[in-house]
Amino acid sequence: MKKVLAMVLAGGRGERLYPLTRDRAKPAVPFGAVYRIIDFTLSNCLNSDIRRIYVLTQYKSISLHRHIQFGWNILSAPLGEFVEVIPAQQRVDEHWYQGTADAIFQNIYTLQEERPDLVLILSGDHIYKMDYRKMIAFHMEEEADLTVATIRMDRRLSGSFGVMEIGGDGRIIGFQEKPEEPKVLPGDPEGIMASMGIYVFTTETLVRRLIEDARSGSSHDFGKDIIPSMIGEDRVFAFDFRQGDRGGTGYWRDVGTIEAYYEANMDLISVTPQLNLYDFTWPILTYQLPHPPAKTVWLEEGRVGTALNSIISHGCIISGGNVRRSILSPNVRVHSYAEVEDSILLEGVDVGRHSKIKRTIIDKDVQIPEGTKIGYNLDEDAKRFTLTDSGIVVVPKWIRL
Repeated sequence: MKKVLAMVLAGGRGERLYPLTRDRAKPAVPFGAVYRIIDFTLSNCLNSDIRRIYVLTQYKSISLHRHIQFGWNILSAPLGEFVEVIPAQQRVDEHWYQGTADAIFQNIYTLQEERPDLVLILSGDHIYKMDYRKMIAFHMEEEADLTVATIRMDRRLSGSFGVMEIGGDGRIIGFQEKPEEPKVLPGDPEGIMASMGIYVFTTETLVRRLIEDARSGSSHDFGKDIIPSMIGEDRVFAFDFRQGDRGGTGYWRDVGTIEAYYEANMDLISVTPQLNLYDFTWPILTYQLPHPPAKTVWLEEGRVGTALNSIISHGCIISGGNVRRSILSPNVRVHSYAEVEDSILLEGVDVGRHSKIKRTIIDKDVQIPEGTKIGYNLDEDAKRFTLTDSGIVVVPKWIRL
């Protein structure tokens, strides 16, 4: 894989994940207790033996830069291996990144320096496990100019994805970006074939198309502009995600909204999760501080520290409280008589005695005072916190209650 260069797009604002993205980029949002969202894409690269990786950043990127510096400085520079951050630099003109294609175009000099045969373009904010080698092999076998990873989705979600029409030979013959009336799958009127935002380009074709797009008045986006312009002119193929899925369940989530983020986290605590984090043949790597082991404390009758159907990270202490169907990140404290249910607590959250938390996401380092209730009176919660349409309460980072 030495002739493949990966470029991870990690510069999106993540507005629909607010307030979790108030102080951090979307790929840096914690997920699954101990990870950051971007860890899944980067782990897929390393597990696929792709070891030349650029991460393109832009908005609120300090914590993302720090995470990559501390957690991903694990490759061998003398062997030409790297995970390197490239912040937006206005290298081409006075504009920041105008779209996904423009982000690559503004870093086209890296392609000139690295001279890869193929460029693998990825998103840094999706949750999945995939062997990119399968997709690259398919691209080479078909002598494609562009290969797009695809996944079946429900038709009702078409407004969130690029939707493809695929011919019998696997070539993409039509592409609609977030259509209201999508092309459905043959024999499956409720299904669409959606783009996953994973692309393999032959470098020569990519450079030519980026330069053409930069000279146009387009929105400089792969889905809206680059891919539609290539259909019928270049060899553009679809690659079925199931052929490269390392989980065996077709699990892929775009956690771009609070609801999607909450549901993807809750997926992890099901009896048999579709996303297997315990597969040591395909590890998800990250950076973790050396916290002590998790601990539960029984004090007396009625003050029993318990955790049921939950993920409990290192450094956590459940001291006489009760945790059910929840995810506790490192260094969380749950004190006596407190109850935490169907919730996600990020690092350093402290839940005071007799407090009750339900269907709530609490960001880092929040102190919950004794006797506080969150998630039980949504009208009152909406006055202080973010409340989604589905009734999920989000408590922002460092807030004083």
